[in-house]
Amino acid sequence: MPGKDRRRRLGGAGEEVACRFLEEKGLKILDRNWRTGSGELDIVAGDGTTVVFVEVKTRLNTSYGEPEESITREKIERIRRLAIAYMNESGLKGGMRFDVISVLPDDTGEEWSVRHLKDAF
Repeated sequence: MPGKDRRRRLGGAGEEVACRFLEEKGLKILDRNWRTGSGELDIVAGDGTTVVFVEVKTRLNTSYGEPEESITREKIERIRRLAIAYMNESGLKGGMRFDVISVLPDDTGEEWSVRHLKDAF
């Protein structure tokens, strides 16, 4: 499926951009694409004693709205459940935060626009 493969590559590129952005801001990447049977966490990062669960949304353009607008109530609830499972499995202690990183490429595909929504939900 060419469309699905293209979306997967775009999403992966967006996650790479998001990881670099977070590291530049001083966060430590703890995990990427952590999966269970009920879903996936895009990025888990450490910000001091806070564990940050980051949902990355990447789109080619905003013709269907901003990337973060695609996050539904159901998705938020799933991410929260997955975060609790992650904390339990990893044994990490401390506070949790839920961020969203919105990523859009420019017309050339060489530069990326990154918007970081801290404590998004």
